[in-house]
Amino acid sequence: MSDKPKILCLGDVRDKPPEATRFEPDSYEYVTVKEPLRALSLLSRNQYAGLLVEPAFFAEAAEFGRLLQNERILDGMPDGVVVVDSTNTIRWGNDQFRRWVGCDSVVDRNFYAVLGNPEILGPDFCPFHTALATGQPSSSKLRLGEHRFFQVHAAPVLGDDALPEHLIVSVRDVTEEMLQQQKLAAIHKAGIELADMTPEEVFHMGVEQRIELLKDNILHFTQDLLNFNVVEIRLLDEETGRLEPLLAVGIDDEAAQRPLFANSTGNGVTGFVAATGKSYLCEDTAEDPLYLQGFKGARSSLTVPLSLHEQTIGTFNVESPEPRAFSESDQQFLEIFSRDVAVALNTLELLVAQKANTAQESVDAIHSAVALPVDEILNDAVNVMEQFIGHESSVAERLRRILKNARDIKQVIQKIGQKMTPVEAVPAWMQQTEQRPKLRGRRILVVDADDMVRNDAHALLERYGCIVETAHDGGEATYMVRSMHDGNYDAIIVDIRLPDMRGYDLMMKLKEFMGVVPIILMTGFGYDPGHSIVKARQAGLLPNAVLYKPFRLDQLLTTVETVIDATADEMARLAQSS
Repeated sequence: MSDKPKILCLGDVRDKPPEATRFEPDSYEYVTVKEPLRALSLLSRNQYAGLLVEPAFFAEAAEFGRLLQNERILDGMPDGVVVVDSTNTIRWGNDQFRRWVGCDSVVDRNFYAVLGNPEILGPDFCPFHTALATGQPSSSKLRLGEHRFFQVHAAPVLGDDALPEHLIVSVRDVTEEMLQQQKLAAIHKAGIELADMTPEEVFHMGVEQRIELLKDNILHFTQDLLNFNVVEIRLLDEETGRLEPLLAVGIDDEAAQRPLFANSTGNGVTGFVAATGKSYLCEDTAEDPLYLQGFKGARSSLTVPLSLHEQTIGTFNVESPEPRAFSESDQQFLEIFSRDVAVALNTLELLVAQKANTAQESVDAIHSAVALPVDEILNDAVNVMEQFIGHESSVAERLRRILKNARDIKQVIQKIGQKMTPVEAVPAWMQQTEQRPKLRGRRILVVDADDMVRNDAHALLERYGCIVETAHDGGEATYMVRSMHDGNYDAIIVDIRLPDMRGYDLMMKLKEFMGVVPIILMTGFGYDPGHSIVKARQAGLLPNAVLYKPFRLDQLLTTVETVIDATADEMARLAQSS
């Protein structure tokens, strides 16, 4: 290795006269490069006694000087910065990037190879090619292994006329952000699975079994996903204001059974959260005046409300033996999860309500055993009748009698079942029947492919005196409506996604032979990829005729009543204008 001082030559300047270069040729070791970026990279990694620039590069001298001035700034940035050429070869890289990849020299190496050939997650799967081809910046995310992520932003170095040949690429470590997003997605998935039971499970499991399954799921996700091991959940009794224990793990027995009420004073953090509806982070139990001991040795706690439709229905509390064990992120995650817990509890309530006694269970059994099978008879009959109308009048007439008899049988069974249930055995929420006179005797058609939805429609609406029939898809629903010769359905509740058509399509088909279509569209929150609701509203959907799942029982009843009233008003208006 030569001990001579080094001169960096940008271009072919070694053959110039010494007086022109002001350096003695034999006294120095000359290193020649053809690109300013390559010169910048060498200057950043080696000591040189001087720099010679060929006249052809004088036009770039000012820019090169600015690069030299900015290099220290780029080296001090918290983000990685590299310059790559059209082959993805690195021409320069700052200190941060070299630290991230654990390599002292990254120049002349492929960008992706230096990073260990990461997976490109998008949105642009060829960000460097895109930036060079379009002359516009492009971004993408990279994944290194399972738990490291980088955001890259490639900006072309534009010349006067030619297409760009180099890119300035900033590299930002977004691992924490991506892991947060992954955890949020996992929490959302867990929330969906909390009360996810098949129709068979719902049918065969009793109330207590369903509650225990939900509690097991809550505990599983709280411990394995959120990593909280000391858990207490209480539900608010609206009449008494008492917070009743639902789940307690790791909590001292005495604390778990302690009477607590939704009151901001004298009832610990749990009572404060239930009363205010606000989360509470207790960073040090020894210094917090609100804290009541949950388990011996607890040093910090986090309590969030269980909220449903902006109403507090309970509290979710976790504790730790370490002070300041919970962060703002923990609070955010627990708040999100607690909303799913509240929805799951509400869904469970709608599914199982409460079985007051054996008589009430008998009524439920009648509905479960008879309602859907009779609907199947109706569905089959109208399907067959459609084939004989206009061809075999005697067969069509016989099928109409079958339809009438099936409907009569179901109504008789419903009336007998209501008489079997003594008034004192009816749960409190069922006593609202007397307050819903608009629903009694109303014919309701529910169109949904889900057996559980159709079964629930019978169980919920028939308790208020409705005559409920169901269909699996839009075709069956059309036949069911056409089979009604003694009047129309008062409300038609339809899922926006049916096996054979959208809810909007069914509405338009029914409009062909109905004066006013009393349709109610059901959809999950924010899910309407075909814009069925928007199109239906433009086509004359009645006001307030949309149900967003999961919905409360009172929302279902109110929506049906609203559509019944709106249908009557619209029919009266049409009669006056005709």
